[in-house]
Amino acid sequence: QVQLVESGGGSVQSGGSLRLSCVASGDTASSTCMGWFRQAPGKAREGVATITYDGVTTYADSVKGRFSISQDNAKGTLYLQMNNLKPEDTAMYYCAASIVGWVQYSTSTFRTCRQPSWGQGTQVTVSS
Repeated sequence: QVQLVESGGGSVQSGGSLRLSCVASGDTASSTCMGWFRQAPGKAREGVATITYDGVTTYADSVKGRFSISQDNAKGTLYLQMNNLKPEDTAMYYCAASIVGWVQYSTSTFRTCRQPSWGQGTQVTVSS
């Protein structure tokens, strides 16, 4: 089991930036996939960015070129740098970690973590 605590959310204007952090504890050495997911009101949770144990990073098409995922293993922390934020990025952002692995469908370049543990979420609000 991995425990996750996110921080860094807030309210910004369109075009602004935020950096989300996720501190992981517990069985982090077994995590083969970590990532960020988001859920807007009335919508399903969707993948934003993931990083897998082989160092590969993948992004949702809607955030490519604007968001960057990284991790500091020494600090046990996962980051999501978000630049050029848009109102449609408004959502609750969740950190995820999986010891099971990931799945990549043939129709997508995105790797989504399988059966992940979740953090409590951090709210990001972007105003126009």
